[in-house]
Amino acid sequence: MWANMALAYEKLPGHVKEEIDGLIASHSFNSGFAAAMPIEKRLAMKAQYPDAEHPVVRTHPETGEKVLFVNAFTTHLVNFHTKKHVRYGQDYNRGGSDLLQYLISQAFNPEYQVRWRWKPYSVAIWDNRCTQHYAVMDYPPCHRKMERAAIIGDKPF
Repeated sequence: MWANMALAYEKLPGHVKEEIDGLIASHSFNSGFAAAMPIEKRLAMKAQYPDAEHPVVRTHPETGEKVLFVNAFTTHLVNFHTKKHVRYGQDYNRGGSDLLQYLISQAFNPEYQVRWRWKPYSVAIWDNRCTQHYAVMDYPPCHRKMERAAIIGDKPF
């Protein structure tokens, strides 16, 4: 399954688009599949592949579309806690967490998704700059053989 994150951004309410404009999010593989790894391997991988910070809204370099760029690897909003979000000396930490969960949940909207039906000799190619992929385990007892290739991309802006 794939979710169209350009459409997800487009359909956000205007006040949410204003709220997330200029926000930066931290992404870590430790929040996903790496959590199941032994600690030594996880730490070694984190040293080799440190957490990354990307804009919450990126611009697709070829289409110019704005894209909602958060996913299961996004851990927190780096620059959410500004004067605007602090009251009486207390952080609105939950506000940032709630906003991030709301943004991540946009990928769950069926209207933004497509589901691929695998057939013999199928080939699927997608653009990770504007989609999210979820590998549905819907083929057992059959086996699926897969070759994966990735192209080094641009830095999100």
